[in-house]
Amino acid sequence: VVHLAFDPAMITYRALVEHFFKLHDPTQFNRQGPDYGSQYRSAIFHYTPEQQQVAEAVKAELNAAGHYKKPIVTVIEPAQTFWRAEDYHQKYNEKHGRGSCHV
Repeated sequence: VVHLAFDPAMITYRALVEHFFKLHDPTQFNRQGPDYGSQYRSAIFHYTPEQQQVAEAVKAELNAAGHYKKPIVTVIEPAQTFWRAEDYHQKYNEKHGRGSCHV
């Protein structure tokens, strides 16, 4: 999970959600590329009912437009306590010579 702070005067929440769907394959259930398991599920965690409505609307619009060959399985749930990953997980790809995500 990435905890993202943003300035709504600079970018809208909707724009962030739309970009999120472009960054990965939201049709893979509990999987991203070669990684699988519930920790790899596609998820959006919202803080307000307005954020929930925007995320659900964007998801529905992409599904209705047939943007992906399969239905989007991204879950949209209320945010809970965010726990920062341990130091050995920070910049994991960089530390292990993997560059960046395949997307």
